[in-house]
Order: sequence, then structure tokens, then C-alpha cells
Amino acid sequence: MTLYDSVARHEAIEKLVVHSRNDGVLERKYWRFRKDRWYGGIVTADAVGCGLLCKYCWVSDAVMFQPAETGRFYAPDVVAKILVEMAKKKGIGQLRVSGGEPTIGKPHLLQLLDHLEGRGRLFILETNGIQIGNDQKYAENLAQHKFIHVRVSLKGCNENEFATLTGAHPEGYALQLKALENLVRANVKCHPAVMTSFSTQKSLKQLIEQLKRISPMLAEELEIEELILYSSVKRKINKYGLKYYSAYTPEGVPQERI
Repeated sequence: MTLYDSVARHEAIEKLVVHSRNDGVLERKYWRFRKDRWYGGIVTADAVGCGLLCKYCWVSDAVMFQPAETGRFYAPDVVAKILVEMAKKKGIGQLRVSGGEPTIGKPHLLQLLDHLEGRGRLFILETNGIQIGNDQKYAENLAQHKFIHVRVSLKGCNENEFATLTGAHPEGYALQLKALENLVRANVKCHPAVMTSFSTQKSLKQLIEQLKRISPMLAEELEIEELILYSSVKRKINKYGLKYYSAYTPEGVPQERI
């Protein structure tokens, strides 16, 4: 199988899911807005488009493989309004963008954060880190907003696992770690999460040592992520012949993992 360049694919996807209006505002595609159970309760805008093709991803094939035909474009002020109004209605203090890679369309995300400034909500940025690792200025831009926390989701514990799980060149894994380094340097609140269902204990220990070299805090706050066997996930891992060591049913996720 031909491996793809993760940076180039993010750039290609951006052309499909982001466009500029006549007034210069950058609109981004989203496919739904929802309340979810994670982090003790959070309001989520699910974006269309990701630069990685993770073989265990929970999103539908339409969202993953047909971004040009899926969802609709929203301006950043509209996304902010929807999120804040939903949070007020549900009594929730946390917001996020998920369902795709939120760092695609950098001006859109930064404008969204501008519109959320002073709203009294914590914004959790869940990202694969590729864009932040490839662009040091990205972390510096994010540092201007003190109400955000960045969760960098590592795809495996090393380059080989990254390539196996995403189908991308293994060099992309270094960008995920570079993102954490850039965020720490810019004093952005952040922590790493890692999908370990396909990893050995040896590779996990090696990752922890790598994180310690960037910052001991990252190693201490490493979040262990494991498969949740939604029907779409089971179909994908069977399709790709992935063998996993651990997983949960959607109803069986331990409370401490929510």
C-alpha cells in the first residue's frame, strides 16, 4: 500500500472543507452539533475533514471519505453562537470541535476562538497535532487564548505504529511529538493522549520516556486511549485486519475514562 504525506493531505483536505467568503471570513464545514458525555459533559461541533485516515476512526465513511459532499459551511461566529447557546441550555461549561481535525483552516479556528473569548467556557482542542507540529506559529497563536486546553491524540506509541494505524508516512509521528513541544514552549495548557489498543507495554514505556524528554509533565498527564467498539469501528478494524489488545463496548467504558 502506498503511504501518504500527512502534511500534504491536511492541505488537500483544507481545500475541500474551507472556503473564504467575499468579505474574507473563512467558513468551515461541520456535519452536526451535539452534547456528549466526555469530560463530564461537553458541547461539540463535529467538523468535516481530517488529514489522517485512521483505520479505527469512529466517523462514518461519508464524513471520512467524501468531505466535499458532506456537511455544510458555517462562519466562525455562527459556530460560536451555536456552541454557547447549547452550553447555556444544557448547563455545560465546556466546548470543543471534534469529528474531524479542528486545526484545518487555521484562520477559521482562530476566529472561532476570538468569538468565544470572554464567554466563560473552557474550549478543549482535540487534535492529531500534525498542523501544530508543522507550524510553530500555530502554538503561539493558540497561546493568545487562555481559555483553551489542547489534547494531542497520538496515533500509536512510535513511528511504525503510526504508519500502521493511519496509512501515512511514519515521519508524521514526529510532528505529533513536535506539536507537544511547540505547545509547551508557547505555554499552552495541553496533554497527550495515546491510542494503546494496538501497542505493547514495551512501546508504551518507550513513548513515556520520549515524553519525559520534552516535559516530565507530559509523561505524568499522558491519557491512555483505548478502542470503543462502535459498529463502524468494528467494521473498519476487521476490514484492515487490525489486531487489538484491549477495547470497550460503547456501554462498557469505565467512568474514569469518560
